[in-house]
Amino acid sequence: MKIVVLVKEVPDTYAERKLDLETGLADRAASEAVLDEIGERALEVALAYADSNDAEVVVLSMAPDSAAATIRKALAMGASSAVHVADPALAGADLALTARTLAAAIRRTGFDLVVTGNLSTDGNGAVLPAMLAELLDVPNATALSSVEITPESVSGTRNTDDSTMRVTAMLPAVVSITEALPTARFPNFKGIMAAKKKPFETLVAADLGIEPHDFSVAMSIMTAIAEKPPRTAGVKINDEGDGGTKIAEFLIENRLV
Repeated sequence: MKIVVLVKEVPDTYAERKLDLETGLADRAASEAVLDEIGERALEVALAYADSNDAEVVVLSMAPDSAAATIRKALAMGASSAVHVADPALAGADLALTARTLAAAIRRTGFDLVVTGNLSTDGNGAVLPAMLAELLDVPNATALSSVEITPESVSGTRNTDDSTMRVTAMLPAVVSITEALPTARFPNFKGIMAAKKKPFETLVAADLGIEPHDFSVAMSIMTAIAEKPPRTAGVKINDEGDGGTKIAEFLIENRLV
C-alpha cells in the first residue's frame, strides 16, 4: 500500500504572524518555520499503520525551496520518501491552484490513500481535502477523530455537535484528521541519519503540467491588503435600571442581532 501524507511548513503557531503589506503573502521571515502539527499527526496515522503492515509512506508538500529542511523532519520521523513541489511561480497560490497542483503530484506519485489534516494553522481553509478528493475522483472522509486502515478500506469516527458518525470508504480515498488523533513521534538519531539517504524529489509546476499564470486554474486573486487597525476601547454601559435596554440598543445599532 502507498500512503501519501500532506505536510506543510507554517510560521510557528505560538509566534506572532505577519503579512507582507506589499505582496499580501505571509511574512515567513517574521517567525520560525515549523512543520504544521496537524500534518505531523496525519503522518503519525500513516506511520502507525506502516509499523505493522506492508506500506510505503510518502510525504508531499508544496512550499518554497527553503522548506526542504523542514520536510526532511518527516523523513526522520519515519516516512519512506518525500516529494517537494517548489516553484516561485506558485507563491501565493489560491486554494484552487494549490489543490490542482497537489492532485497532479499525487497522481504522478501514485497512491492508495491520502491522509491530510483537516485544516492548516496558517490558512485555515479546511476545504483542500475535499477539493483533492474531487480532483482525484475518489471518496473523501473528512474530520476524522479516529482512523482504521485495512488493505481494502479506511474507516473512522467523525464527531459533530450532537452526534458521532462512523464512516467507511473503499480505497483509493482521501481522509482528513483532526487534533483528536495522537501527537506525532519524535525523530530519533537513527531516523535523522537515515533521512539523509531517503529519496527526496523536487518538482516544479511544469513537471506536473501546471501553468501557474493561467487564471483559468488560479480562480482568485488578491486585490487589496491593509494592516489590521489597532484595537479601540470598548463601550462601557452603566446599569441604572435600564442596562438591558441599553445593551439591546447597542447590539441593534451595530447589527449584532
